[in-house]
Amino acid sequence: MPSFDIVSKVDLQTLDNAVNTVKKEITNRFDFKGSHVVIELNKKDLVLNIEVDSDMKLGQVLDVLISRSMRQGLEATIYDQSKEAYQSGKVYKKEVPIRNGIKQEDAKKIVKMIKDSGLKVQAAIMDDIVRVTGKKIDDLQDVIQACREANLGIPLQYINMKS
Repeated sequence: MPSFDIVSKVDLQTLDNAVNTVKKEITNRFDFKGSHVVIELNKKDLVLNIEVDSDMKLGQVLDVLISRSMRQGLEATIYDQSKEAYQSGKVYKKEVPIRNGIKQEDAKKIVKMIKDSGLKVQAAIMDDIVRVTGKKIDDLQDVIQACREANLGIPLQYINMKS
C-alpha cells in the first residue's frame, strides 16, 4: 500500500549557516556600527537568543534573520516569535524557539483535516510524524496538496513516499 510521512524537521546545518550569515551581515551594516548585537544559536535546546540596544534594531535583526533563512531554503514559520522581547538594563533580549517536530495537538489537527477531506486514506500519529496510507498514489498527492493549502502555521515536509 502506498504511504508517506508528514514531518516538520529543521536542518541544523542550514539553520546554523543562516544564523552565521545574519551575524556577518549585521556586523557589516552601517546602522549597526558600534551597537551591542549578540545572536546565539543554542543547538541543544533549539533556541535563538538575540540581544540588541533598541526595540527597533530587534525588529531589523528579525527581518534579516527571516529573509536570510528563506534564502537558505528554510521556511519563515520555523521561528516561534510568540514570546515578547524583554528589557534587561539597557539591552533588549528575545528568545526565539525553533519549531522542530510536530506537536501532538498539531498532529491531531492534521489528522482531522485529512479525515474531513473525504479522501480514502488513513492517517496515523507516530511520535512527531503523521503517516498517511492509501490505495492510490493520487489520493496521497491530494492529501499533500490539501496540507499545503490548509496553512497550518507550521513548516511541513513530505518524506518516505512509498508505492
